[in-house]
Amino acid sequence: MEHNLLSVWSTAGSVLLAILILLVMITIHEFGHYLAGKLLKFKIDEFSVGFGPALFKHRSKKTGELFAVRIIPLGGYCAFAGEDGTEEDAKQPKKAAEASAEEGTEVHAEVPAEAPAEVPAEDRSGWFTNRPCYARIIVLVSGALMNYLLALLLIIVGFLAYGQTMVAVYETEPPTGEYVGFSLEDKDIFLEAEGKDLYLTLDLAKALNGKKKGDLVSLRVSRIVGQDEEGKNLREEREITVMLRADVEVKNSAEFSSVWDALGVRYQEATEESEGGYLLANAVYRFGFWEGLGRAFVYSFKIAGSIFRVIGELLTGRLGLSAFGGPVTTITMTSQIVSRGFRYFLEIAGYIGVNLAVFNLLPIPALDGSKVVFTLIEWIRGKPVNRKVEAIIHAVGFVLLLGFAILVDILQFV
Repeated sequence: MEHNLLSVWSTAGSVLLAILILLVMITIHEFGHYLAGKLLKFKIDEFSVGFGPALFKHRSKKTGELFAVRIIPLGGYCAFAGEDGTEEDAKQPKKAAEASAEEGTEVHAEVPAEAPAEVPAEDRSGWFTNRPCYARIIVLVSGALMNYLLALLLIIVGFLAYGQTMVAVYETEPPTGEYVGFSLEDKDIFLEAEGKDLYLTLDLAKALNGKKKGDLVSLRVSRIVGQDEEGKNLREEREITVMLRADVEVKNSAEFSSVWDALGVRYQEATEESEGGYLLANAVYRFGFWEGLGRAFVYSFKIAGSIFRVIGELLTGRLGLSAFGGPVTTITMTSQIVSRGFRYFLEIAGYIGVNLAVFNLLPIPALDGSKVVFTLIEWIRGKPVNRKVEAIIHAVGFVLLLGFAILVDILQFV
């Protein structure tokens, strides 16, 4: 009973930590918008952590900005004055009364609500759509930039403090015949393939894709060469040649079975106690300080590149929707990973941060990337696309994105 209770508390703690990671990443994203907006003299109405009813709120007497913490911890926003670009935003007395009433203060409006006066043009210079196009673009991309910088920092800390997580062979099929002397060994860690450094499993797959059974490939691995007096494994980096045992045909970013078959990784059939699969493992490998620092940058770029690859495979039909996951799937997987320790916390937080940065810059309606596209069009044309039309496009995009997130989560459980 006590053990079960501890297990429940541990699982709940992991889920809360996963939610916290997402909340921090989204808050950092919005803070990027806020910081750039302040530096470029934008008028900001509100900076909020979370959605829904406010648990805490404070309005700055100096700037009029509202800071709030809201009850639903899955998001946040930085609201700029006049962001939707409609003329109704200029009708201020009634809105000012509503905002002040929200703060519990009495308002004496000199102008009747039925005949609202527009805010003078000079007071609207800081409104979002009145700022130069280049300034708006900087503000729009600053959220993703902050996500990336935080993610990169977490990746660097993880690489330098613990090492980089690499793919390792847990157990190989015993070599026979011509494969003797040209095979991997148990516990080998992949470092390089065909002269190219490895960061993701996809890198290994790309290096071997298209090669045929019997081809010789060059690999650099970390191999166990003995044990010290305390029984710990001693490793050395080795340049080896492996003869492939099958053709390699990588169809998409989620299917690497032909790679493991070709390299002679043992496949274990499913049993009542465990799921079947190739006997692979994650192994932490420490590089030197400067090499580790450089690899952290490259690794972040690799994650970003893999996102574009996956989206391309989805659009071309090479990858199905079942390979994706929405918020529920993300929180579930993240909670499982962070429960393993702080190193995994750094790793998954960095991964999520890069994903958020790249995804938000995609030209999909409702995302920052789409708003950048509309701003570029305005810059080139010298006049904006109809603001109401743009607002409708973003609203429809938001609904479609929400529907997509729900759909891919459902597919994970079907």
